[in-house]
Amino acid sequence: MRFPPRITRIGASAAVLSALLIGGTVSATTAHAAVGSVCYSKLPSQAYDTLKLIEQGGPFPYSQDGVVFQNREGVLPSQSSGYYHEYTVKTPGSSTRGARRIVTGEQTDEDYYTADHYATFNLIDYDC
Repeated sequence: MRFPPRITRIGASAAVLSALLIGGTVSATTAHAAVGSVCYSKLPSQAYDTLKLIEQGGPFPYSQDGVVFQNREGVLPSQSSGYYHEYTVKTPGSSTRGARRIVTGEQTDEDYYTADHYATFNLIDYDC
């Protein structure tokens, strides 16, 4: 299984702040305006386990982990096919994969958390 490269990015919050200070506009593709944010410390403990597995390159508990995320819902910024990959965040008590996922982008720290099976996403903020 091939895992996406992780390259440096400018933080979404910096892009939003810059636009607000300068009086410009913010696009969803540059500032991830279509998604919210969540502090790393506020994630469920199972998300930490998933993020650790992603950093280690596995092994993953589900065969679907690491597959290309298609972004069919269009909630995340539009990118080329293969840009996003999805991973299961275990749900205690669930006999299935459940609804929780981490979706990674190719850029460093571009990790999104969803608790509702892709209806909404939050960019994980590692600085809080």
